Amino acid sequence: MNTIRAMRVFVRAVELGSLSAVAREFDTTQPTISKIVAGLEAEMGARLLTRTTTTLSCTEQGERFYVRARQMVEAYDEAKADVRGLIERPEGRLRVAAPVSFGVLHLNVLVLSFMERYPDIEVDVTLNDRFVDLTVEGVDVALRIGGEPPQDVVARRIAVYERTVVASPKYLQTHPKIRRPDDLAKHAYLRFAWLAQGDTLTLEHRDGRQTSVLTRARYRINNSLAIRESLLAGVGVGLAPDWLVSDLLANGRLQRVLPAWRASPHELFVLYPPRRYQPLRARLFIDYLSTQLAAMAKA
Repeated sequence: MNTIRAMRVFVRAVELGSLSAVAREFDTTQPTISKIVAGLEAEMGARLLTRTTTTLSCTEQGERFYVRARQMVEAYDEAKADVRGLIERPEGRLRVAAPVSFGVLHLNVLVLSFMERYPDIEVDVTLNDRFVDLTVEGVDVALRIGGEPPQDVVARRIAVYERTVVASPKYLQTHPKIRRPDDLAKHAYLRFAWLAQGDTLTLEHRDGRQTSVLTRARYRINNSLAIRESLLAGVGVGLAPDWLVSDLLANGRLQRVLPAWRASPHELFVLYPPRRYQPLRARLFIDYLSTQLAAMAKA
């Protein structure tokens, strides 16, 4: 039996909570994964997992073994990466996660360009606005916008995006002038749903002054692309980060409102597991993203 592979399968089974999910990740069948786990249990002389038709959990022995097995798998990966460091080729599968809107507008084209540069690297991209647990979900690299990055990952800040109030020329031409922040309270406001501050908008002037406005948000939605399209449709004003609307501001389809005022910026982080040695494909991708996105943010 390949003990390292068996331990890797067991570790992922514990983390994913499903033998079927492990089979999909390893591109094999569930019976094969079950056989590997059974072989490992036979070698250990103890049952490690309790399996039913709907659940998968560790036994007491399994919990103790998981901690050591995970450490051993990580140590093996680090040792292998160290030995292969001078001869490693940019190849293999890379698993990437990112927010939906940012992925559609920016990441997708960068991944395609990266794959063209490195034809032996495969990339699986998952676009999801929820927080992703890199270890549990087997993600090599993730992008996160805003908020504090988790403590159990390496987080590299690669870009900062301003957030300003914007609207379409059509909306601004057919509605009362907006000369100061308080005027926003009289306008239809579009915002992202589930914001902690609710309908209250806090802005800071370039001279340091701050003010808060209670807006009238008749339309709230949990997708930035939908907010972008709604702003283009001319149905209201909204706070938008430059990563979402910079192209529309450049071509005049949207305009900044109160350009001297800004909300707190969006910070973009690239996240990856805290391994001593990253696979070459991950290192190349992290460096590529960092360079490209930092340049785009400054453009």
